[in-house]
Amino acid sequence: MDPLELVGIGNTGLQVSRLGIGGVAIGRTSNAEESYGTLKRCVELGVRYFDTAPLYGGGVSEERYGRVLSAIPRSSFTISTKVGRSLEAPAPAPVGAVIGPDRTNDIPYVYDYDTVMRVFEGSLKRLNLDDVDILLIHDPDNHFQEAMDGAYKALSELRSQGVVKAIGAGMNQWEMESRLAREGDFDCFLLAGRYTLLDQQALPEFLPLCQERNISVIIGGPYNSGILASDLSESATFNYRPAQREVLEQARRCKEVCDRHGVPLKAAALQFVFGHPAVAAAIPGPRTVSEAEENFQMMSHSIPAGLWEELRHEGLLPAEAPSPA
Repeated sequence: MDPLELVGIGNTGLQVSRLGIGGVAIGRTSNAEESYGTLKRCVELGVRYFDTAPLYGGGVSEERYGRVLSAIPRSSFTISTKVGRSLEAPAPAPVGAVIGPDRTNDIPYVYDYDTVMRVFEGSLKRLNLDDVDILLIHDPDNHFQEAMDGAYKALSELRSQGVVKAIGAGMNQWEMESRLAREGDFDCFLLAGRYTLLDQQALPEFLPLCQERNISVIIGGPYNSGILASDLSESATFNYRPAQREVLEQARRCKEVCDRHGVPLKAAALQFVFGHPAVAAAIPGPRTVSEAEENFQMMSHSIPAGLWEELRHEGLLPAEAPSPA
């Protein structure tokens, strides 16, 4: 599979590379030079899609993206960031702070129109850009009406002004994204960890809905927060928590099938999502240059059709899960 194949986002005219980069680790590591090197290597490899958010490192991820991406032609990359978590009230997270379930209370959820506009202005400054391509409502899980009344209005206005080209939401659940798809005019959704080699809960309803409405899907967390990129030991994590025994066993059985076909588990995990036509890109989050290079290699690795057939035969994938071409 060509990791640099360009795929359109909805009806916007925007294009993203199949392989993108998620920005959590870029904001998390205390080694700024390592982050810059990772981003620069992604640029050298030809990656054209970069995702970030104010939440990632309390603005650190956006600042590091800005330093690297502002040095290359604006037309050479597509960037997405997010609104809904405000840095105004708390102090920015210290470099190296863990972002995710461990510290969600530090940066509040705020979806009103005025705050969203201010958050977006802050992102532009940190990114050192005049515009962004994709703007996403971040984690409105318990704030649907607030997000629709405030953030959606703001994003729609920014899109009509041409300051952003595509709008959507970025979440760890498909149910609310389905509701958003039905009640709003969105171009794309970022779905983390809910359509992967280990978890296909978005397959029956969400992905067909997006395909029907020409809403592009970006897959975050294709390794399910680490388990599919790990040695599958007892310490493996699945969706930010210690993997339960049945999940670990499922992953080990997937690896056994991959081994029989001479395919790394990481390659199968990264490429599986592209079997569904609604999926435009996957954005693993490399921390280092070597991880960025490995993601590129895993996307490029040849996978025989027989691997997917055996995964279905073994009951490790549902029969209706489409295979990558």
